[in-house]
Amino acid sequence: MKQSFTCRACGCSRGELILDLGIQPLANNLPEPEQLANAEPKFPLQLFVCPECWLTQITHTVPPVSLFSEYVYFSSFSETMLAHARAAVERYRRDFGLGKTSRVAEIASNDGYLLRNFAGAGIPCYGIEPAANVARAAQEKGIETVIDFFGKKLAERLADTGKQADLILGNNVFAHAPDINDFVAGLKTLLSPGGRIVLEFPYIVDLITRNEFDTIYHEHVFYFALTPLIALFRRHGLEIVNVEQLPIHGGSLRIVASHAGKGTASDAVRELLNAEKKMGLDGMEFYEAFTTRVRETKRQLVDLLARLRDEGKRIAAYGAAAKGSTLLNYCGLGRDLIEFVADRSPHKKGRYMPGAHVPIVPADELVKRMPDYALLLSWNFATEILRQQAEYTRRGGKFIIPIPTPEVLQ
Repeated sequence: MKQSFTCRACGCSRGELILDLGIQPLANNLPEPEQLANAEPKFPLQLFVCPECWLTQITHTVPPVSLFSEYVYFSSFSETMLAHARAAVERYRRDFGLGKTSRVAEIASNDGYLLRNFAGAGIPCYGIEPAANVARAAQEKGIETVIDFFGKKLAERLADTGKQADLILGNNVFAHAPDINDFVAGLKTLLSPGGRIVLEFPYIVDLITRNEFDTIYHEHVFYFALTPLIALFRRHGLEIVNVEQLPIHGGSLRIVASHAGKGTASDAVRELLNAEKKMGLDGMEFYEAFTTRVRETKRQLVDLLARLRDEGKRIAAYGAAAKGSTLLNYCGLGRDLIEFVADRSPHKKGRYMPGAHVPIVPADELVKRMPDYALLLSWNFATEILRQQAEYTRRGGKFIIPIPTPEVLQ
């Protein structure tokens, strides 16, 4: 289906619809009890691909200030993210020869969960974080944090005050920036002459082939492959010199970029570009079966939960994640099927899931209340959660993994 739109990267005025998830609330806008009677802001959630540069993107942009000025996701509450950050910092220190005369900048630095590893090693660093409440948590840990949205203007201001960085990090933020050209121009401006940029983000190939449709929500404007990024970075005088695939978040890419002429593309870059071409990422056939698979997963999940309810089973959910909002709202799952959502973060306690209005309770309530089944909304942290909730399964509770197709863990 052809649709009039403007690609945020290359300006193409045509788009191909891949998936329509309907009208959805903001995935991290968790209402408090007194807000339940108010109408929640909801927006179309449609995924398109540009047939010129093959960048996948949603069409309806929610102003970033509405999404990130106050935020309920704190990375430090995930053991998986903390371990991932520690390992990454050790590798960057080694690979890029970072020391006490280097400077590291992280975009969307959250509560300082990653930068504290650099600070602990005596490597100068600072974060850029638009959510004031999350940034304050980092500042309280002694991590210098600029409270602002990243783009070229902020990069120019930082560079003018001597804060160009030898390493710029951006974990799961690149997809959040609606003006992608401004974001990449900012990277160019903030990067020191011999520096490196490292970005991590979910990989569209894994999202589609593994049926991870719940990863789509309004915060994620883009869903990246390597192919469209090569041209985008070159337009801004940058070169992607390395890439690797990571298992985190259901499948991610980590790219490394430098100023043009300051690095040579690795074999990994050429190999992944060739692999994407063979998969057909530059043609519609790769994307066309996605909608059918998503609809089938919805049907199977709703049927499973309804059958369990009709058998008298009690059902809860675990993980008040953004992806959980997409899943619950697309599948029409509410309090008639799910009693509560358990979550470790105290910042989510007492709030409700967007749209579905299922109450969020502390993680230990799962064992206290002992529902028969728990729908694992944060399936990307399944190993960590199953370890934390071993007592629940020991007592006979069973988790349901919804993606790629619903499965009851025995």
